[in-house]
Amino acid sequence: MRRIVLFAAVVLVGLSACDPGPRVPPAAATERGRNEPVGETMKVKIGSKTYSATLADTPAAKKLKAMLPLTADMSELNANEKFFRLPAALPTDAADPGTIRAGDLMLWQSDTLVLFYETFPTTYRYTRLGRIDDPAGLAAAVGAGDVKVTFELE
Repeated sequence: MRRIVLFAAVVLVGLSACDPGPRVPPAAATERGRNEPVGETMKVKIGSKTYSATLADTPAAKKLKAMLPLTADMSELNANEKFFRLPAALPTDAADPGTIRAGDLMLWQSDTLVLFYETFPTTYRYTRLGRIDDPAGLAAAVGAGDVKVTFELE
């Protein structure tokens, strides 16, 4: 009997350690129910590709909108994101999204615009700015190095 209890305990511990993979919320969901899209859209131009993005309902996104049009020479970081230091700080309301999704537009600290082109789990804190509505082909469009990206109102 003791062996059966020990075996069951080992199996339960082993199962609890299984990694179910990254938590990817549904496309319509936003971080923890906050910062719902405002319905305002902008264009994100990368080379010959143009994407539509929906801005979040955040003070930071509203201030970013006031800066548009903006052409950014975005630098590569971590093989999953491009970043650009903004000319002025934006208001912050950083939260841990749990999972970054390809197409997320986030603010790191108060002055760094980040465009993510891969999906992955994270514990870092960002202020949500918006999201590219359909990020299909985004990784190929931004490429492996630095890239020029233009953000403008539709």
